[in-house]
Amino acid sequence: MTRSALYSAPFAEAGTNAIDAQLAERLLRVALDKGADYADLFFEYRAAGSLVYDEGILKSASRGVSMGVGVRAQKGDATGYAYVEQLDWDAMKRAAETAAQIASGGGAAAPVLASVRPLPQRYELDRVTLDVPGLEKRKILERAAAAAHAHDARVVKVEASFSEEIREILVVTSDGKMARDVQPLMRFGIRVVAEKDGKRQDGSSGGGGRSTMGYFDGHSPEEHAKIAADLAIRMLDAEEAPAGQMEVVLAPGDSGILLHEAVGHGLEADFNRKGTSNYTGAIGKEVASPLCTVIDDATLLQSRGSINVDDEGNEPRSSVLIENGKLVGYMHDRLSAKHFKLTPTGNGRRESFACAPLPRMTNTILKAGPHDPEEILKSVKRGVFAKRFGGGQVDISNGDFVFSLTESYLVEDGKITAPLKGVNLIGNGPDVLRKVAMLGNDVEISDGIWTCGKDGQSVPVGVGCPTIKISSITVGGTKV
Repeated sequence: MTRSALYSAPFAEAGTNAIDAQLAERLLRVALDKGADYADLFFEYRAAGSLVYDEGILKSASRGVSMGVGVRAQKGDATGYAYVEQLDWDAMKRAAETAAQIASGGGAAAPVLASVRPLPQRYELDRVTLDVPGLEKRKILERAAAAAHAHDARVVKVEASFSEEIREILVVTSDGKMARDVQPLMRFGIRVVAEKDGKRQDGSSGGGGRSTMGYFDGHSPEEHAKIAADLAIRMLDAEEAPAGQMEVVLAPGDSGILLHEAVGHGLEADFNRKGTSNYTGAIGKEVASPLCTVIDDATLLQSRGSINVDDEGNEPRSSVLIENGKLVGYMHDRLSAKHFKLTPTGNGRRESFACAPLPRMTNTILKAGPHDPEEILKSVKRGVFAKRFGGGQVDISNGDFVFSLTESYLVEDGKITAPLKGVNLIGNGPDVLRKVAMLGNDVEISDGIWTCGKDGQSVPVGVGCPTIKISSITVGGTKV
């Protein structure tokens, strides 16, 4: 369990808002009273902070705390949900009574007295970043800004930021589960603007995870500053992007966000339970190149998307979704697993106690292939090398997507040449996976920057992939 001097677990036995099995059982009885089949409680305490350093001054500093409980009752496929921010008995009882209204009639089920479940330790830390004095974190930002300005005279603006949180959750279910976890999270980012001959371009870098300030021992603020400044400077001489169908090589690591958005969401089981995913009914069918094996893996140590337990009290593991091109599974929460008569995969996640859980990704990864990355590049006569992704839009029902690239290059005769600007990739997720012609042996995991949105909820995630060659994809640009 994560240890924190300032933010000790309030729901623990000696905590300020201790919750034991007997209190939880009383509350669950209320939630089941109208005839629900199942009920659960989700207690959450979150302390968060952020610092933004802009042009030599600490532009903003914030610190906040939230706490509450969400009560869910289920009757068949129907769900009742209510939450409160007060943890006194009367307030929690009202929430349970509200959630219970989803059911009417029938005998009330009796909850099983919960027992605490042992959990893995994927991010055990001696000291979380929220316990570190703000001055130390400010110095990290100052170092990054100074390094960026010193790197090149064309750097005209630098903004560095640091965000952090610690989240304690306690999940108690009517079928006897009781799981407690403390989840740290931190993220550093820097954005650099460079100017030449009246033209401005920006570049960024960042990272983090469920880590301590020791993250900066291996990823110094100066290193991030150099990456961001170099990118901004290179983009000053970027050419207009070509347009049309062409070969595209995706860089390892952050390119996994394309997989996450264009394919991963379609493999979340709620869309398949409702029949709104293009992967509905496709278990056992070939949906990708035989080179492709896709997993969702919550077990990576200190990764941004890793969790010891999901927000329904289930332990997540490494789940194979696509194996050698064939669809073999979905990511399940309790409701979808019940529908498909399967065991939950531990992918029931929620933004906060104010939200009901949904099937969500953790760390979604395309596994390594047999090809050398240099061999992949040499095989391209003329195409695009996509290194960093920006925003995108995806239609989950069919996988159609448009992604903008923040860093990309022209590939000519097997060599990376000119930097490009204004590049968009336009295509279809399943179609792109079928067109994976070569797959590198250099799989990388993203460095802790991604947040995933779904149904108005945001959760931290990780992505990863090796170097990927797509035989043909539409590149949207301005140069024909």
